[in-house]
Amino acid sequence: MTTPSKARFLDPTTPPTMATLVIMAALGALSMNIFLPSMPAIQEHFDATPSSVQFLLSGFLFTNGVLQLVIGPLSDRFGRRPIALWAFSIFVLASVICANAPNTATLVTARTVQAVVVASFVLSRAAARDIAGSKDAASLMGYIAMGMSIAPMTGPTIGGFLQEAFDWPAPFWTLAILGMLVLILVWRDMGETNLTPSFSMSAQVKLYPQLLTSRRFWGYALSNMFASGAFFSLLGGAPFVGTEVYGLSPSALGLYFIFGPMGYFCGSLISGRYAVQMGTYRMLLSGTVITIAGMILALALVMQGYDHPLAFFGCTAFIGVGNGMVIPSANAGMMSINPRLAGTAAGLGGSVMVSGGGVMSALVVLFLSKDVGVTPLILFMLASGLLGLGAALYTIRVEYQMRGGDKHP
Repeated sequence: MTTPSKARFLDPTTPPTMATLVIMAALGALSMNIFLPSMPAIQEHFDATPSSVQFLLSGFLFTNGVLQLVIGPLSDRFGRRPIALWAFSIFVLASVICANAPNTATLVTARTVQAVVVASFVLSRAAARDIAGSKDAASLMGYIAMGMSIAPMTGPTIGGFLQEAFDWPAPFWTLAILGMLVLILVWRDMGETNLTPSFSMSAQVKLYPQLLTSRRFWGYALSNMFASGAFFSLLGGAPFVGTEVYGLSPSALGLYFIFGPMGYFCGSLISGRYAVQMGTYRMLLSGTVITIAGMILALALVMQGYDHPLAFFGCTAFIGVGNGMVIPSANAGMMSINPRLAGTAAGLGGSVMVSGGGVMSALVVLFLSKDVGVTPLILFMLASGLLGLGAALYTIRVEYQMRGGDKHP
C-alpha cells in the first residue's frame, strides 16, 4: 500500500494538514444550523407556511444523506481533491443563490443544493484514513469530530446576531464567504491522498446488499438514527418553540441552542476516555438512557409549570451527551461487521442516520402549535430515545445470538 508523504501547509503536492481537515468538517456542521434563528424571519418575509420553511432543514438533511452514498465512491474513483474542489465550488454558488432568493421555491432549491457540503464530512474522514492508515485513523478522526462539535455550539449564536443585525440573508452570505475561504484553503493545501483509486464505482455499490441484509448492521444503524433523531427533531422544532412559545429573540434563541452541542462535546469526551473500558454495548445503553432521562426531566419540569426557556433548553444537553456516547460506538459497530466493508458501512450508516433525521425533523413540525407549547416536541424526542433504546437492546441480542450464547456481551 502506497503511503502519502508528510503534510506541509499550503503545499498542494502533499496531504492536507489536520487543521484543513478540521476546518472542512466544521464548515459542514456550521451550514446545518447557522440559519435556524432566521427561520421565523424567512417565514414572515416570504409569507410562507411553517412546513415549507422547515424544509430548509429537512430537505437539506435528506439530500445530505443521499449524497453520502455517492460522494464516497466518487472520491474512491476520481480522488479526494477534485471532488472536494467541485463540492465547495457548488456550495459557494448555492449559498449566494440562497442569500438572493426572490421566493421560497428558489430558497428551498438552493438550500437543498447546499447539502453538497456533506463532502466535507466524507472526504475529511476518508483523507484521515488515507494519511494514517487503519491503525491511527481513529485518533485523527477524533480531532475532526471535535471540530464538528465546536461549530454547532457557535452556529446558532452567530446566526442569531447576524439575523438581528442584517436580516435573514446574512447567514447565507456568511456561508458563501466561509465556503470561498475553505475552497481556497483546499485548493492550496489539500494534496491528493487517494494514491490507489479504484477502477470502478460500481464495485463498492455491489457490496451494499451484504450490509443491507445484515441484522447487526441494522441494529447499529437504527441505534445511530434514533439517537441523532432526537437531536434533529430539536433542530426542526426549536426555532418555532423558541420564538412562538418562549418569545425569544433570534440572538437569545441562538444562545439557548448551545446546550445540545455542549452536551455532545462532553459525550464525545466520555466516549474517547471510557469507550474501551465500558465497551460498545454499555456505551449504547448508557447514551440512550441519558437521553431518555433528560427528556423525562424536561417533561416533568414543563408539567410542573416551569415556563422558563432554561427548563427545556437546559435539558437538551442530555440529548447531546447521549449522542456523543451512542454515535461513535454505533459507527464502530457498523464498521466492525466486515472490515473490508468499513467505508461502505460508514457511508450507508451515515445515509440512514441523516435521512432518518431529516424525516423526523420534518414530522415534528406537524405537531407543534403555540397553544400546546413545548410538550409535543419533548414527547417526540422522548419517543426517539425510547426507540433508540429498543434498537440498542435488539443489537445486543443479535450479537449475543451470533456468538452462540456462550458469552453475554
